[in-house]
Amino acid sequence: MSQQQSEVIVVGAGPTGLLLAGDLAEAGVEVTVLEKRGAAISNLTRAFAVHARTLEVLDARGLTDDLFALGGNRLSELFLFGSAKIRLGGLDSRFPCVLMTPQYNVERVLRERATAAGARFRFGCKVTGVDQTESRTTVRTDRGDFHAAYVVGADGVRSAVREAAGIPFPGEAVLTSMMLADAELADPPAQSPSVGSAGGAFCFVADFGDGTWRVIAWNAADQQDDDAPVATDEIRTALKLAFGTDFGMREPRWRSRFHSDERQAPTYRVGSVLLAGDAAHCHSPAGGMGMNTGLQDAANLSWKLAAVLRGADPALLDTYEAERHPVGETVLRSSGRILRVAANKSKVVKAVRGAVLGTALRLDPVQHKVTGLISGIDIRYPHAHGEHPLTGTRARDVDLADGSRLYEALRGGRFVVLDGTEPTGAVDVASAEPDGLTRVVRPDGYLGWVGADDPAAVRAYLEARAVTD
Repeated sequence: MSQQQSEVIVVGAGPTGLLLAGDLAEAGVEVTVLEKRGAAISNLTRAFAVHARTLEVLDARGLTDDLFALGGNRLSELFLFGSAKIRLGGLDSRFPCVLMTPQYNVERVLRERATAAGARFRFGCKVTGVDQTESRTTVRTDRGDFHAAYVVGADGVRSAVREAAGIPFPGEAVLTSMMLADAELADPPAQSPSVGSAGGAFCFVADFGDGTWRVIAWNAADQQDDDAPVATDEIRTALKLAFGTDFGMREPRWRSRFHSDERQAPTYRVGSVLLAGDAAHCHSPAGGMGMNTGLQDAANLSWKLAAVLRGADPALLDTYEAERHPVGETVLRSSGRILRVAANKSKVVKAVRGAVLGTALRLDPVQHKVTGLISGIDIRYPHAHGEHPLTGTRARDVDLADGSRLYEALRGGRFVVLDGTEPTGAVDVASAEPDGLTRVVRPDGYLGWVGADDPAAVRAYLEARAVTD
């Protein structure tokens, strides 16, 4: 193919676009990534939390150890207000924690993988339009036109792809003039992360494990435009109001101002144009679920795009929106509730929220539901009537009879049939502790087919997804 012709164009080289591009390239798909920024990985990043389900997604790509090696702080507990505590240590996962690490570390491991797999990058390339015909889609940029069968907009909240495709982005701003910074604290709090709210201010601080803390601050009395520079004293003032101290915050390494929106595209697909990550949904930073949701969008979409390009029914792409849109909506609602409680000015709410939440979270069913939501472990996709109820659930990482693990077997983007008869040469077949069921594990780590051992049914399921010899 020419340098400006690909099978898939991914617009945006943030975490979502990089994971998607790496998956497609490893599947043998010609993929080009267009990014308006320069080639340098910026340290001006908002995301900071990598939750358990995302660590599993990265593990299925052999990247989790690489990410851990770059540093960060693994936390088994998250503190909200007062005695309210989310206990991640009990998660049924190889990674019962959240990793606090700057977004640029995530981008680094994902970009290295995508580059090694053969993804092409075009940096400093600004998208100006998108045109669709029956045969191909054209992305117009300030560096010429690029052509592909499919285009994925992973270009953030202000997505040029979404705008060009005419997809609306309804919602509202929840809080304006929120401040972000990474800085050293001379006298840090005993708990990380810590949340404080008082005096009309709301602040969040989290330890990256290298002496640097992420600070998110909001002061109702100090509201400015997003493009207004952030003074260090503004952040210190908000910290003192919220916590009673600024923790001896030193001059930040970087700082910025933004507003927290709750928005979601009503559709993630128009013809051959699809949306993923912040281009499809955005929400408050509360809970640290934004980047994680985008990465899991990419994991869901990548194998489906590859399958359609190999000959599967294009209707398979409709399942991307059907599965991921409800997840985005749930994250939007839950993170919004956390932020509204934190920023609530009512003295009554402030007086009781910690005690009420703390009491509720001591109840095992409540704790399980909250940890499953925030970590992403309990995400499940709808299954059709008559399918086994396990269909659409996350596949647990299990030890296999050959001494390896399921998530190691998933590396390479292949389907894995657990405890079944091999239906084709294009899947991995593995054996775990038998329970009378055969499971077909999709490349994104979810169960696509579950039932009694039935090679013909398994073969039909795989062939419908273009998995053949």
